[in-house]
Parts: sequence; structure tokens; C-alpha cells
Amino acid sequence: MWILCKKGCGYYGNPAWQGFCSKYWREEYNNLQIKRNLGEYLDHSNPFLNCRLQREEEEAFASSQSSQGAQSLTFSKFEEKKTNEKTRKVTTVKKFFSASSRVGSKKVPPERIEKIMDQIEKYIMTRLYKHVFCPETTDDEKKDLAIQKRIRALRWVTPQMLCVPVNEDIPEVSDMVVKAITDIIEMDSKCVPRDKLACITKCSKRIFNAIKITRSKPVSADDFLPTLIYIVLKGNPPRLQSNIQYITRFCNPSRLMTGEDGYYFTNLCCAVAFIEKLDAQSLNLSQEDFDRYMSGQTSPRKQEAESWSPDACLGVKQMYKNLDLLSQLNERQERIMNEAKKLEKDLIDWTDGITREVQDIVEKYPLEIKPPNQLLAAIDSENMENDKLPPPLQPQVYAG
Repeated sequence: MWILCKKGCGYYGNPAWQGFCSKYWREEYNNLQIKRNLGEYLDHSNPFLNCRLQREEEEAFASSQSSQGAQSLTFSKFEEKKTNEKTRKVTTVKKFFSASSRVGSKKVPPERIEKIMDQIEKYIMTRLYKHVFCPETTDDEKKDLAIQKRIRALRWVTPQMLCVPVNEDIPEVSDMVVKAITDIIEMDSKCVPRDKLACITKCSKRIFNAIKITRSKPVSADDFLPTLIYIVLKGNPPRLQSNIQYITRFCNPSRLMTGEDGYYFTNLCCAVAFIEKLDAQSLNLSQEDFDRYMSGQTSPRKQEAESWSPDACLGVKQMYKNLDLLSQLNERQERIMNEAKKLEKDLIDWTDGITREVQDIVEKYPLEIKPPNQLLAAIDSENMENDKLPPPLQPQVYAG
């Protein structure tokens, strides 16, 4: 026979468990065990000791009942401790990299401090590179795609449009330009901000050398920046905006604010900003030509054969000649396509016009189907009603 639990919890009890359900029987059993074990130490002659032991027993039982709450409280304290530890580490790193008045500048030379900072930066950023480069919380990837698409659309820009003082027909200059493009592309393969800056510095120095070889005179900033813009347009470095943002966020600030590394990095940022805002006025072009070049409908005219120097490479001459021929063929194809579309439209209009005319004639002169006339009698039959027919032929016999 099933009986309900004595505690009134709604579950069924068991006679073997003294009428309790399994849950309350475990509590009751543990309570009895504690009392049984405690009874051996009770001193009936000392009621104060007995009351204290009884109170301690009740506190222990209450503590066992609130174990679940204690576990959740312990977990919360663990999370709080973990967060505090993380915050402490972050604060320590920030204090280390920031300018501190506690640094013994009198004892340690600034060059040594800078070298130590570079080594620590290399270690930390190499370990954290995949987590902090182009993070998902920023729009760096979106900016990368936008600038890459922009540079691809500006592939038609020539050195003459940017007033680039570099003559790529000179083998040494052409080699310098190729190496500069390689350096700016190699920036994406580096993990440490200092190494990325080194790639920008090498690229810039090669640009200076190329201009110096071409002009044989000192190079100014007005000559360097247009050439850097041309190198970026020609190379289209991968993840350009992400690399710039990465250097800005994690490079040693003193390196970006002073020295040639900071100067070249600033020029690269200016070059990217110029490319993003490049318009027809910047290239001394009309808006119509600029729009046609951007849409790919046509390309700028290449250098004519008459203006080539006698020492120019024959392969380069032939390349420009082929590019000019391809440009002419492209324009001719566009004209043919426009004429073909116009002819197709005229044929459709002519077909629609003929269909309308036929429909108008059919409506104006509708087709009437009349019943057939009476059937004519056979010619050889003796049909007397039809007197318009000649009489039938009679055979005649001639004597021979």
C-alpha cells in the first residue's frame, strides 16, 4: 500500500524509510547518524556542554543544506578573481609600455631601454598576432576590401598623370620600382609592428634611389609622395588598411612620432588618403574622361612611337603598341555592339509594325466564308435541266 511522505511534499513514502520519501529519508538518516555519533560524547552531567554540541550539530546540518548556494557563491568569487587577475595583467603591460617616471634614466641608457622594449614588443605581438590583427570587433576588413577595389579601379593611372619623376625605361630604375613594390607587399607577411615599419622604410628608400638615378639631383618631399602613391597603385598591397591600423594601435609610440620610420609611415597614410579621395581634378582630367576611365570603357592613350628615345627597349615599345591596338579594338567593338543593339531594336520595331498593319487589314476586311454552290452534273449524263451544256458526243462510223 502506497502512502504519502510524512513531510507532505507530495511524493510517496516507503515503510522501510519510516514513511519518508527518498529525499527526506536521506536528510533524516544523516540527522540520526549525527545524533548517534554525537551521543557518545554527550556529558549528561553538563547541560551547557550538551546545548553547545546540539547547536553545533544544527549549524553543521544547516551548512550541509546550503551547499548548493555555497557552490554558486564560490563560482562567482572564482570569476571575480579571474577578472581581477586579467585586469591586473593588462594594467601591468600598459604601465610597462607607457612612459614611467620610475625608470632609472640615469642608470640605464635610453638606447638600451628602447632595445628592451623592441624585444618585448616582438615577443608579445608574435604571440598575440592572430588575435589582435584585424579583429572582428572592428571594420578593418571592410576598409581593406574598399581600398583594394578602389586601387583596382585606378589601374589606368599613368606616372605622367601623377607627375612621377621616375623613368622606368632605365633598367636600374625599373629594378628599384619592382623591389619597392615587393617591399610594400611583404609588409603583410610580418607579425611585429616594427618589422612592418621596416618594410615601409625599405620601400621608401628604394623610391628615393629611383628618383635620384632618374634626375641626378637631390630629392624633395614633393617628388617622393607622388611616387609612393604610384607604387601603392601599382602594387595594390594586401590588407593595407589592416596593416596601417595594426601599426597605429600596437607600435611603440615614440617610433611613430620620431625618426625616419615615423616619417615614411605618415607619408604612406597620406598616400592612402589621397587614393581614397582621388578625382578628375587631382589628375588634371575632365570629369567625362575620368568617368570613362573608371568605368573601363576606354583607357588613356599610351606614349607615341615618335616620342621614344633611341635607347628605349624594343620590347617596351612593342608592348605599348599592342596596348594601343587593344584600346582601338576595344573602342571598335563597343561601336559595333552599339550598332548591333540599335539594329536589333529596329528589327523588333519593324516586326511590331508589320504585325499591327496586318491586324488592321484583317479587322477592316474580315474574311467571310460563303456556302458552296450546287454541284454541277457530270458532262456525259443526260441532264436536261442544264441546257447550257453541249449535247454528249455520239460515236460515228465511217465506211472505209
